[in-house]
Amino acid sequence: MKLRVVVADDAWPEDQRPEADAVVTRRAGLVLGIITGDCAPVLFADRAAGVIGGAHAGWRGAVGGVLEETVLAMEGLGATRRDIIAVVGPCIHQPSYEVATDLRDAVLARDPADARFFANGQREGRWQFDLPGYCAARLAALGVVVNILAHDTLADEARFFSHRRNTLAAGGPIGHQLSAIVMAD
Repeated sequence: MKLRVVVADDAWPEDQRPEADAVVTRRAGLVLGIITGDCAPVLFADRAAGVIGGAHAGWRGAVGGVLEETVLAMEGLGATRRDIIAVVGPCIHQPSYEVATDLRDAVLARDPADARFFANGQREGRWQFDLPGYCAARLAALGVVVNILAHDTLADEARFFSHRRNTLAAGGPIGHQLSAIVMAD
């Protein structure tokens, strides 16, 4: 999986927005937005260096290294790992996220110790995956301070759209969440 982290020096015209998994900037006042449905939006800030970032961390991106690549891109703009604070925003949480063997195998192929992010599922051959915990552990391993918001997109229908809830209900209106971060002037 080829991940793409882009640096934003200015706002892009609508017809020139790049497709990316993450974006970083050191430009004060520039708003970065991450769109998700159940995947984890992860927002980063190094206030001392004046560098911010945002990443879309679904399980594939998290396994593929999007969080590490975002931190590296921030460092390229002058950030320091020990000064970066990350927040894992509203996403699907373990009690709601039953997964099949392919996802579990992909996570464990990277590191068998990551079995700790799986609990037995409700059905045979299924597991409950802790996506926000997995993201937080990957960031903590880098020395980044990380917090997880306790909002489960699937469980909280009144406040969040959930792609999985929509799929399980056989369709309905499509929606997303937008998580945004800006470094004040």
